[in-house]
Amino acid sequence: MPYYGFYFDPTYLLVVIGAVICLLASARVKTTFHKYDRVRSMSGMTGAQAAERILHAAGIYDVSIQHVSGNLTDHYDPRHKVLRLSDSTYGSASVAAVGVAAHECGHAIQHQHSYLPLMIRGAIVPVANIGSFAAWPLIVIGLFFTSSTGSFLINIGILCFSFAVLFQLVTLPVEFNASNRAVRILGSTGILGQEELKGTRKVLGAAALTYVAGAAASILQLLRLLILFGGRSDD
Repeated sequence: MPYYGFYFDPTYLLVVIGAVICLLASARVKTTFHKYDRVRSMSGMTGAQAAERILHAAGIYDVSIQHVSGNLTDHYDPRHKVLRLSDSTYGSASVAAVGVAAHECGHAIQHQHSYLPLMIRGAIVPVANIGSFAAWPLIVIGLFFTSSTGSFLINIGILCFSFAVLFQLVTLPVEFNASNRAVRILGSTGILGQEELKGTRKVLGAAALTYVAGAAASILQLLRLLILFGGRSDD
């Protein structure tokens, strides 16, 4: 067999590399957000107030803004048209908070304009969720079978994992586009000045790196699976 067992094999290095990339990206976004979370915006608008103004400026009046507990748990829910802002964003008037709120508004604007990558991501969510849940059980079960049955289950497991990787790849243009929209809107509406926008770009850029890191880690994990089990059907 081309795999080395459950406890150690050289391909674990790919997993370690992916984990390190994710940890570095996470540390970067936390330190960057913390830095600009201490810089109060000159407009004095909170994240919630900025979000409301941005949505109305974009002609969006059917999206509600809600407070959600947690730190950097901000997200836009397209199913219920709800913009949920976290403790660190909702009532804060910092440059970082306003930037994050604007980013989530970018997703609402994408939804309004049927932004293609967002529509594609929404369409593959069910498949990606099933793939994430089923991939490893199928692969592990396949190891207990020999010949074609085991190879079939493992290949299906790898295919399921591939859908999860695809979801992360499609997420990248969605997130980058939302950040670009946020910076443009904040500048055009005057919510943030030019100097403040520099800080916002750094916050959103650091946040974008977490998605890049997640996608890279998933690709490395997929590569590991292909190395371990790619030739199993030949046994």
